[in-house]
Amino acid sequence: MILAGISVLAPIASLLGLAAQGSVEHWAHLLDYVLPDAVGQTLLLLAGVGVLSAGLGVGGAWLVTAYDFPFRRTLSWAMLLPLAVPTYIVAYAYLDILHPIGPVQSALRAVLGYDSPRDFRLPDLRNMPGAIVLLGFVLYPYVYLTTRSMFATQAASLLEAARLLGHGPWSTFFRVAVPMARPAVAVGLSLVLLETLNDIGASEFLGIQTLTVSVYSTWVSRSDLAGAAQIALVMLLLAMLLIAAERHGRRRLRYTGSRRTHPVQARRLRGAAAWAATGLAAWPVLVGFGAPAAYLLVQTGEWLLISGPPSPRLLRAGANTVSVSLAATAVTVGLGLVVAWSARIMQRPPRWLRALPRLATLGYALPGTVLAIGLLFPVMGLERGAALAREALGMAPGELILMGTPIALAAAYTIRFLAISVGSIEAGLTRIPSSIEQAARLLGENVNGTLRRIHLPLLRPALATAALLVFVDSMKELPATLLLRPMNFDTLATWLYGEAARGSYEEGAIAALGIVLAGLIPVILLARMHNRKTA
Repeated sequence: MILAGISVLAPIASLLGLAAQGSVEHWAHLLDYVLPDAVGQTLLLLAGVGVLSAGLGVGGAWLVTAYDFPFRRTLSWAMLLPLAVPTYIVAYAYLDILHPIGPVQSALRAVLGYDSPRDFRLPDLRNMPGAIVLLGFVLYPYVYLTTRSMFATQAASLLEAARLLGHGPWSTFFRVAVPMARPAVAVGLSLVLLETLNDIGASEFLGIQTLTVSVYSTWVSRSDLAGAAQIALVMLLLAMLLIAAERHGRRRLRYTGSRRTHPVQARRLRGAAAWAATGLAAWPVLVGFGAPAAYLLVQTGEWLLISGPPSPRLLRAGANTVSVSLAATAVTVGLGLVVAWSARIMQRPPRWLRALPRLATLGYALPGTVLAIGLLFPVMGLERGAALAREALGMAPGELILMGTPIALAAAYTIRFLAISVGSIEAGLTRIPSSIEQAARLLGENVNGTLRRIHLPLLRPALATAALLVFVDSMKELPATLLLRPMNFDTLATWLYGEAARGSYEEGAIAALGIVLAGLIPVILLARMHNRKTA
């Protein structure tokens, strides 16, 4: 557990050291030419995506909780499907779908009688409104997931009392349901904003110069590591502010509930109102998942029919993705089990030791670019230590062990997604009564034997869930992969990024479809578990 805490603190300390190496001129240049525009665009993107995600998530959660309409049961879990599609894949798909000579605009010109894109074309998607809309329609399920759980557990008597006092459906929603669910909205919204802050592919494809894009261009394009670290510190500050806002929202969670008398009964809608509700619930699913997934299927089918099997390089990228993700998943789940189990068995630990489990889960709040830069110094330090050890033993200098290898990439995934593993396993442990451990101790079993023979079999569902989520998130991770991958080492995410950056979409659709199909499995499992809890 101490190792897990150190692994999160080390990149942050390293980032401070790298930023301190920059001269005053570095800071002056950043303050004059880089940070004002990057911070302004980042804040504008965060605000726009936050508002849109909150509207879609809260509205969708209330719709499927309070009303009954055609296809409600299907749409209640389908609204989670956009989680399976990374933001950069949605941007990649829509840039082609809405291209001036793409299918949508070509069909519109045919209907309206225009012959050329010069005569009629839709506004360009590469701007701030386009980025806000695409990111909002992909990330709203975070708000939907937390808010729907809160709506489903609210006391129906409070809503009925509001109706008896003369409040209509809209007034009841805004004055009773939403204030009670505010902490859940804050939790989901903080996840949306952290994902937006971490995004690099969609923002760059759509021409938005965010802090994440600035870090990448400063490090890779300008070879200015100190400047990149200084920008990353600003990102870290924003991430800490988002976490503080989420904690503040969750702090009031105890005031939002009351003793539940009977479940909320969905009011049946009929006629045009029922079908309008179906359309409203289906619209985010179609935009955030349906259209991009259909496009990828069509493009992949056309490519395979015309060009045959994928190229060997793409197959190697797929193999690299699976191998690194599997390695990171095994380490992350194992380390998460150690952290969660240690926190359970410790008896009256000191305060600093009690803080380690929470500290070990802060890696998810570190944007991928911040984590990648912060890992440089620790990895270089380990390399120097290995070189000194070989020299002391009289061995010849060897190749690098971590730097420029997939090991560093797997380490970044482990630190970033450890929170997912710890959270899933802790949730599984809370369902196991402590009396089972006490009975095992009375029968002479030690701590390790209790874990091996009793808890591990009972934790299989939680371990499987953690492994699925970590594996898929590792496959989708783009910023850390771009900055830490070895030379000539591609994953499906970096392959797609390179194809889109070059404007070559041929094999990119195959890579994107592979990532989406892998993401569908945990999302469907999550939707089924969520439906059972809210039924």
